[in-house]
Amino acid sequence: MLAAIVGRPNVGKSTLFNQLTGTRRAIVDGKPGVTRDRVYGEAEWEGHTVPLVDTGGYVPRSDDPFDRAIRDQAETALADADVILFVVDVTVGITDVDQEVAQVLRTTDTPVMVLANKADNQEREWAASEFYQLGLGEVYPVSGTTKRGVDGMMQALVEALPDEAVEDAPDRVRLSLIGKPNAGKSSLVNATLGFDRAIVTETPGTTRDAVHSVVRYEDRELLLIDTAGMRKRSKIDDDVEFYASVRSERSIEEGDVCILVLDATEELHKQDLSVLKQAAEHKTGMVIAVNKWDLVPKDDGTMDQYKKYLNQYLGTLDHVPQEYVSAVTKQRVYDLLDTALAVADKRTERIQTSTLNDVVQEATAEKHPPTTSSGAFVKINYATQVREAPPVFVFFTNHPDPIRTSYKRYLEGELREAFGFEGVPLTLVFKEK
Repeated sequence: MLAAIVGRPNVGKSTLFNQLTGTRRAIVDGKPGVTRDRVYGEAEWEGHTVPLVDTGGYVPRSDDPFDRAIRDQAETALADADVILFVVDVTVGITDVDQEVAQVLRTTDTPVMVLANKADNQEREWAASEFYQLGLGEVYPVSGTTKRGVDGMMQALVEALPDEAVEDAPDRVRLSLIGKPNAGKSSLVNATLGFDRAIVTETPGTTRDAVHSVVRYEDRELLLIDTAGMRKRSKIDDDVEFYASVRSERSIEEGDVCILVLDATEELHKQDLSVLKQAAEHKTGMVIAVNKWDLVPKDDGTMDQYKKYLNQYLGTLDHVPQEYVSAVTKQRVYDLLDTALAVADKRTERIQTSTLNDVVQEATAEKHPPTTSSGAFVKINYATQVREAPPVFVFFTNHPDPIRTSYKRYLEGELREAFGFEGVPLTLVFKEK
């Protein structure tokens, strides 16, 4: 079951969505047309969970490229919905665009509820009766900012939705696509889903909200999170773009694995590496997707040359797996999903203590004993994994403080090589015993 929020630009759809879901997932701004893609969330009310989708401002007959793309997105949401929440602005009254949207909605068999938003007081509630002229049935005066009238509206919404057995969703692997604007993140999502789930145009910065899509792949459920393109804060002049950047940063924390999407036709930028380091700091799994590989002139050594070029900038992140893909031709797109799932699985793996200590013993006593700047004798007695997702290993030693950072990186590399932790940030903690 699903309820879709639709309406012309700037009537407060996203404010209402955030109020109902108890989140700040949809971007709210005074400018019309801020929400472009469909944004999904859930409203909890009286023990009921209601899936909601927020759509961009619907302009029926505009020829503007973005308006057309937003219109397509809204119509997709309408086709998926069991109930349509048509949001209008009680402070403005019925507009020509409201009339045009209502005309579209009158052709659907899906139940429609008219939400007269911004009804912050009794006088505005009375004014909401004007919207009965739209001929769409019951009108519900509500306020997205004060929550006035929301309980009554939610009661009616729950009654209008079809009865379905509520089952706990299976464990999903959350994949966040991150990177600079116009690297092809949305195109990769669409290539995976097989239809235009996120708006794709040639203009950088199209995706402003983080767009969530669920897909089944190899008998597993994946949540794909397509984020707004990230760029340096100093270069973000527009408030809306700043909000989108903040949500992109949050999506890094939300993902089990972050897929950094690079444009193979452009040089690597510092911001690409900054985003990857940010994912590493949040201990999120990491994969690099070199997109638009179909546009690169090739010979037998092209991929090896690019890997060498990329690895010289990755530094300590050179363990992150790389996939060379094309969202347009779908080249290696499913290899990318396989790699991301492998990283997600490794991130949740727990290593047996005995097996772990066999590796640690060989690494510290036979291959490369610990060294310190002070010359103190250091012995690592044993190690154990105390956590997974992300993995945390504790090493017990007689002198934890003098162990050099370079040696800690050596141990991390040994664990990575022995247990296949490519793309998985590891935490090594040293304690005295």
